[in-house]
Amino acid sequence: MGSVSGSLSHAVGSMYARAFFKEDAKAAADEMVRYIRAEFDEILRSIDWMDEATRERAMAKAKAITPHIAYPPELLEDDKLTDLYDGLEISNGDLLENMRNLTIFGTNYSFKKLREKIDKKDWKNHGAAAVVNAFYSPLENSIQFPAGILQGVFFEAERPKYMNFGAIGYVIGHEITHGFDDSGRQFDEKGDLRDWWEKETKDKFLEKAKCIIYQYGNYTAKEVNMNLNGINTQGENIADNGGIKEAYYAYLQWAKDNGEERPLPGLPFSTRQLFWLSAANVWCGKYRPESLKLRILTGAHSPAEFRVNGPFSNLPEFAKDWSCPADSKMNPAKRCAVW
Repeated sequence: MGSVSGSLSHAVGSMYARAFFKEDAKAAADEMVRYIRAEFDEILRSIDWMDEATRERAMAKAKAITPHIAYPPELLEDDKLTDLYDGLEISNGDLLENMRNLTIFGTNYSFKKLREKIDKKDWKNHGAAAVVNAFYSPLENSIQFPAGILQGVFFEAERPKYMNFGAIGYVIGHEITHGFDDSGRQFDEKGDLRDWWEKETKDKFLEKAKCIIYQYGNYTAKEVNMNLNGINTQGENIADNGGIKEAYYAYLQWAKDNGEERPLPGLPFSTRQLFWLSAANVWCGKYRPESLKLRILTGAHSPAEFRVNGPFSNLPEFAKDWSCPADSKMNPAKRCAVW
């Protein structure tokens, strides 16, 4: 399955979209993206450490982000797929020859593109629909949420919005914030590598990022008695912290516009608490010790436990919703925030 979905991602994506994806899910996801983007705009407007010239450029970049939700419409057009795979030969029962044909086909396809003008909005760049992941592309200044992630623990159109905003909303906010993390911030609204920051504001950003680096660098994964690498993971940690904040305030705005929802029956939790529980539930996971060590030494992401406790403890709203005592683990006196 890994070979097939990796090598023939558009074909598999097309089959997945036709068989399993519900159209109402795209509309619901589109609405969430709008709310979360509006919240990020609000953050850009209100933060006090940004000078006006940089703020203006940041607002322009945020506005220029292109969202790709679920799949491009071309993925369901048979003639487009036939054109895409023109010349590729696949035969039953000959794995080695098929993989060789795929490698040659893929290499030839890439070389054919070499002298063509780059089209950053080409549908073929966003056709891998059967993928449980989400992406920010600094070169395109785009966010992508394939159909495969718009299901399961992440999202269900019929579910209460506080659950969706907590789960996939956290991911949407995370990907938007990647455009403004330690790496993404170096690209402008067109996806070109260009320094658009005034020096004073850049220094303030780096100072705020240092707080995140130090905070996560002092977390210990007890199972293997290792500290996290705050430098390697800073981009993902900045995105996590911004993402959950944007999702939370976007949900509050949604509830204001559409009316308060009812909490889940049979559980003693408020809608706000259920938002946090839904967000945490997405990261439930278990690592073998060897895998955890490898992740800490080489990974760009913090282990799942710290993708919950780190960002949640940095938000006073979490402590308020759960009545955490002052100076407790999830309501510390000193907090870090970039966005």
